[in-house]
Amino acid sequence: MTNTNVATAPRRSGVKRALPAIGLFFLSPMVAEFLLGNIPISALFALFTLAPLYGGGAVLIREVARRRGWGYPSILILALAYGVIEEGITTQSLFNPNYAGLRLLDPGHISFLGMGAPWTVMVLGLHTLWSITVPIVVMESLSRRPREPWLGRIGLSVYAVLFAVGVVATTAFGYTRDPFRASAGQNIGVAVAVVVLVALAVWVGRRAPRRTAGNVPSPWIVGGVALVVSSGWMVVNDVVTNGWLCAASSLLIDVLAVLLFVTWSRRTSWTRIHTLSAAGGAMLTYAWHAFPEKPVFGASTTVDLIGNAVFALLAVVLLISATIRCEKFVRS
Repeated sequence: MTNTNVATAPRRSGVKRALPAIGLFFLSPMVAEFLLGNIPISALFALFTLAPLYGGGAVLIREVARRRGWGYPSILILALAYGVIEEGITTQSLFNPNYAGLRLLDPGHISFLGMGAPWTVMVLGLHTLWSITVPIVVMESLSRRPREPWLGRIGLSVYAVLFAVGVVATTAFGYTRDPFRASAGQNIGVAVAVVVLVALAVWVGRRAPRRTAGNVPSPWIVGGVALVVSSGWMVVNDVVTNGWLCAASSLLIDVLAVLLFVTWSRRTSWTRIHTLSAAGGAMLTYAWHAFPEKPVFGASTTVDLIGNAVFALLAVVLLISATIRCEKFVRS
């Protein structure tokens, strides 16, 4: 009896240690597609088909960064690399002139690249912040070990395989629905961009963070600023019809947001709760934006609105729970 308890204890501990990774595996696609309102609640089954790609990528990025002691700047850069992979390889939306029949590349078209400026800026921004970084911040805020690895070698290998399966399956599915194929030059460009971004993430991660003296606003104000800035970014992409003006405005907001939050986060008074508040503000932007969003899959207006309300409520509950847990860990 004693031997059985001793033998099973490490296994139970390992499973419990991996729970945040499992949560991130499903939270990433939940935020990326369902909280956004892109997929209605009636198609919730799609969560399991989306998780290997979104969740596998988020877990891998988080584990690689934390194993090497990197911070959120490296995570953001790796999240951008993930976006390039998904939209440049799996869906090819960066290059497909009639992706989903929407003609997304017509505004601000860059002919020699075969890309659309506003669509490129928007879709890569969505993946960088919301698909990957926000779920990582929320799950780390719920964890007792926010900066430690959650997985061993076997677990990491499993998620690597899941991510690879997600990339291959999504790519193959797209090929069966659309005859478009990116050119060799475009594929090479994607590969170069990913390599450069990964190298940049490594370089940034190896640099010691510079902490400066000074105060930062309260977490409530930080969250409010994040909500306003991210909401403004979404509205610009919704209402500005001139492609070049839309892309330029979005990039300007990106630069200003990076400068503001980097300045705040380097100060010694910045805490984990501030980081969660910033992610929470962005998360709530998705929650409200889901209501005017038209889902990809057909759903009645009533079902769509009910689903948006359910996902928004779940997001609020999750953020409250994460805040409580985070405050508890900071005080302990």
